[in-house]
Amino acid sequence: MVRRASILGLLAGLICLVAVSPRAGARGRADVAALQVALRSAAAYSGAVDGIRGPGMAAAVRRVQSRAGLRADGIAGPRTRRTLGRSGRHRYGSRAMRAGDVGWDVAALQFKLAVHGFPSASVDGALGPHSLAALQRFQRWTGLAADGIAGPATLRSLRSPPPRSPVGLLWPLRAPIGSGFGPRGTGFHAGIDLPAASGAPVTAAGFGTVVFAGFHPSGWGNLVIVRHRFGLRTLYAHLSAISVRVGQFVPAGGRVGRVGATGSADGPHLHFELLLRGANVDPLSALG
Repeated sequence: MVRRASILGLLAGLICLVAVSPRAGARGRADVAALQVALRSAAAYSGAVDGIRGPGMAAAVRRVQSRAGLRADGIAGPRTRRTLGRSGRHRYGSRAMRAGDVGWDVAALQFKLAVHGFPSASVDGALGPHSLAALQRFQRWTGLAADGIAGPATLRSLRSPPPRSPVGLLWPLRAPIGSGFGPRGTGFHAGIDLPAASGAPVTAAGFGTVVFAGFHPSGWGNLVIVRHRFGLRTLYAHLSAISVRVGQFVPAGGRVGRVGATGSADGPHLHFELLLRGANVDPLSALG
């Protein structure tokens, strides 16, 4: 019976290896995100650094312009950017960025790295330790020398589209999306949150081998990580119970645990992540 279940799981997993869904979250623009960071540093804007231009931004630009005695037209031109101090300086691509640098270009770099699957702790326009680590991970991922210097080769690599899942996967839990993949405040949400009743079963999105099953102190709480083919890994966090052990093969649709609120969680939900060779990928690029 176990053998038959494993075969069925393998077949289900193979069926999942189809062209991925074209759906993906809306993407903001790095130059807009850099402006949002600069406006936040001027205490004129308190919204998310999401790279999406909205009415709140125009109002924030007008506030900055009024303070500086400029014409309050809501357009962040060169004169307006000069009033924003170092947060408004250094056009993206005008210099090679390295540890300790601060500026408009650094904020744009942080945003681009996050969208490409390598988020920093915060998009704040300062190339500190977290951003430097993200930059080096991206460089290794693209086959560049991980020197921590964002020069022409790194910027060229960031022009490519963000990575997507090469295969289709199953939903680990049928529930509405409470929080999607993308910017959140000044940070970046690297997965999707699926709110559900505590104890609801969570299943593997594809067949693979469990490489972590236990409590993770980083805030994920009870966590399961499954390694799949093609360099993919799926993460299932905040579980109330874990149903697998390290080294165990799980079929697609096989139970890995139950919904909970362990770790840093406001309520019961599944935090689900998808990584491709270490890069966070929008799970909706794989889920049908």
